[in-house]
Amino acid sequence: MSDATGCWTISDVPLQCGAMLPQLRLVYQTYGELASDRRNVILYPTSYGAQHRDIDWLVKPGGILDPTRWFIIIPNMLGNGLSSSPSTGDLPGLAEQGYYFTHWDNVTAQERLLRDVFGIEQVALVYGWSMGAQQAYHWGALYGDRVERIVAVCGTARTTEHNRIFLESLRSALTADPTWNGTTFDGIPERGYHTFARIYASWAASQAFYRAGLYRQQGYESLEDYLWRGWEQNYRRRDPRDLMAMLDTWLHCDVSDNPLYQGDYERAMGAISAKTLVMPSTTDLYFTPEDCAAESALIPGAVYRPISSIWGHRAGNPVYSPDDAAFLRDAVQTWLHGEG
Repeated sequence: MSDATGCWTISDVPLQCGAMLPQLRLVYQTYGELASDRRNVILYPTSYGAQHRDIDWLVKPGGILDPTRWFIIIPNMLGNGLSSSPSTGDLPGLAEQGYYFTHWDNVTAQERLLRDVFGIEQVALVYGWSMGAQQAYHWGALYGDRVERIVAVCGTARTTEHNRIFLESLRSALTADPTWNGTTFDGIPERGYHTFARIYASWAASQAFYRAGLYRQQGYESLEDYLWRGWEQNYRRRDPRDLMAMLDTWLHCDVSDNPLYQGDYERAMGAISAKTLVMPSTTDLYFTPEDCAAESALIPGAVYRPISSIWGHRAGNPVYSPDDAAFLRDAVQTWLHGEG
């Protein structure tokens, strides 16, 4: 078993928004060994604000994704600060002109990475949480004959209007900072980071989570300590331009908004032929169980299996919740072994 980090680049890539990207850089991490028939592949796209080292805690022997059996690839999402992003210099002048990345851009680049670098034509599973789940749905709709299974955890294939309000509030928090000049930041958005983190924290966990004070189980001394160390310091690791770029990708998420489906959302969902497991959290405020159930009903043969948890959206990335992690592990292992 071996892990490896790679960086794949291609030149002159047309983005869905209409811009031409002089160079597209896709940074990825692999775990395990690729089988001789190249059919033991799990693709695990990143979520909002995350880079591969932030989400690979579940990749371990006996874990939710087991590298002793599967070859796991984490492609870093465009805009996340490792792959092409405003902060990497791969978008000279483009970010200031209002261009943006979409999941069409992410997934079509990932598909080329799999083919050109690894010779992979078939994916056993696309596993994604949050914005990773958005990418999993796009994989199912765009490359249906290439994807055997999908596990979509706490995410939707299209951004809802309610979710859009949350995203716009985050964008407003950053752009209300005095360092925002209308197109970019002239300095560190101290007030922007502060407000951004508190908005995010208020939505990410449920009301029951805060009533129970579960953040103290993670070693935080108080609510303020949790908001500062658990949220604000975390997002201060990211360039604010990258945070904006990923917000724009999330805002533009629609599995049917592409040349293949031309806005026909139900047709795009109905075209997903992969065996799909939809796993929302029962207390998620971003991607509500009702929204996820409605989408599940549009996918032929999809199974809807919610995570009963008070951890809200973070039940889908349960670093600190052993019960939720065990539930996810059992569900994923059952799904991978064809027993679902």
